[in-house]
Amino acid sequence: MSLSHRLSALAADRLKGIRRGIEKESLRALPSGALALTPHPAALGSPLTHPHITTDYSESQLELITGVHTSVEDCLAELTRIHQYTYRVLQEAGEERLWVGSMPCGLPTDETIPLGRYGSSNVARAKSVYRMGLGHRYGRRMQTISGIHYNWSMPGLSNQEHFALIRNFRRHAFLLLALFGASPAVCSSFVAGREHGLQALSEHTLEDPRAAPRASTAPGGETGTPGSGGTLFKPFATSLRMGRLGYQSEAQSQLAVSYNSLEGYAASLHEALTQPYAPYESIGVKNLGGEYNQLATTLLQIENEFYGTIRPKRVIHPGERPLHALRERGVEYIEVRCMDLDPFEPVGINAQTMRFLDVFLLHCLLADSPPDTPDELAELGRNQHRTAAFGREPGLMLERNGREVPLADWAAELLDGMAPIAARLDAAHAGADYTQALAHAHRSLAAPETLPSARALATVRSDFDSSYTAFIRAQSEQTRNRLLALPWPEGQQSAFVAMAQQSMRERAAIEAADTVDFETYRQNYVSASRL
Repeated sequence: MSLSHRLSALAADRLKGIRRGIEKESLRALPSGALALTPHPAALGSPLTHPHITTDYSESQLELITGVHTSVEDCLAELTRIHQYTYRVLQEAGEERLWVGSMPCGLPTDETIPLGRYGSSNVARAKSVYRMGLGHRYGRRMQTISGIHYNWSMPGLSNQEHFALIRNFRRHAFLLLALFGASPAVCSSFVAGREHGLQALSEHTLEDPRAAPRASTAPGGETGTPGSGGTLFKPFATSLRMGRLGYQSEAQSQLAVSYNSLEGYAASLHEALTQPYAPYESIGVKNLGGEYNQLATTLLQIENEFYGTIRPKRVIHPGERPLHALRERGVEYIEVRCMDLDPFEPVGINAQTMRFLDVFLLHCLLADSPPDTPDELAELGRNQHRTAAFGREPGLMLERNGREVPLADWAAELLDGMAPIAARLDAAHAGADYTQALAHAHRSLAAPETLPSARALATVRSDFDSSYTAFIRAQSEQTRNRLLALPWPEGQQSAFVAMAQQSMRERAAIEAADTVDFETYRQNYVSASRL
């Protein structure tokens, strides 16, 4: 069946029933551009139990979470309110602000980056030990990268349809990196002591972006930016976050996870969650002093350790393993994980981008989606790295079914195929917003200098003396002032205060309810029988 036939078979109420939610990560930073090392502010509530404000990897990395919405505007409005409360708490507590870039602010030594802390309960300790394990396995710096996760669902989709969508998403995700990647540069403190292949931005002029790379010593001391180093970049990069310096793992590269069915996907993860992995066995579950190094010595400690651009997801019951939930009740929604924070947008994303994602995901669902193969999976990995590092390079070629094709041609083909989907969504919503979002994507690809990654680099060079950190500091300050200036009714303040207090009570109840020691809890949680 063709895409047009599948689209015509979709009733308007299903299109209007599309639901989305956002999870947005941001580091807490000092005015100087250095990472804040303070505990999670108590006025924000308990990160273990708060429904909208938690932490991700680090104690310094906030994660702000909306509910589920059928309206793009309502979702964005809730995300804005959560930001408003967070900024007000930070302002009352001191000078910290949210870092609005995906690549981190000035970082201290790796071991100084604080892990998330969630309390004394077994589930809280497990969350912290898991993060300790990530630090041992990949380094703590890698875990300070921030992004936006776009959670999406449509009524009536089967497991088979969800996985068809996921396969096409992985094939076409390069388009999202090209359009919305916004991390072409990084503070050198992020790569200190690592091979990185980046160039020092100050050595290149705006007029000669293709200058040959020079050996970079990652000099420290950007003017006026304590706690940071020089700026490193790639001239045509779109998203260093999604490239080789971002969420990548040599260990996980051996995982050729197929998305041809829920059963095959689950089997791949089951093996990674149960088979010991020698390098992690050498780390051990505990150190010589008896403190925990990690939750397990398997290739993956838990399901969320598997890095990917997209995940099939299901809301879990308390204490339930995510893989068990998927196997028992099927896929409920998908989680898009490759979106950078847009430093030019107050909350990191705007309504137009969200609408484009809706069109893109529907196209992934409705287009033919043949089974993936190991060769194709390897090809897609190379396309991701190529687009992340060189996505704006004129004439850039990607791999498609064993042949090379220009990124620009493939992208134009995809956008053309989305036109009828945007039109149907506009008809369902009695507007033109989706068609306009698609038209904006067309214009952006035709003028690469307007893409967020190019705008960020140009602004860093022209206005901030080639300092990435100074640019994000300025954007962070502007964003803070803008959100603090928005109207804030007393009722909203009261509602968030009550939510924070309730989260503290729930955390205390969880701590009081523990009946076994942590080691017993850990062994039970990582048991293969729970999967």
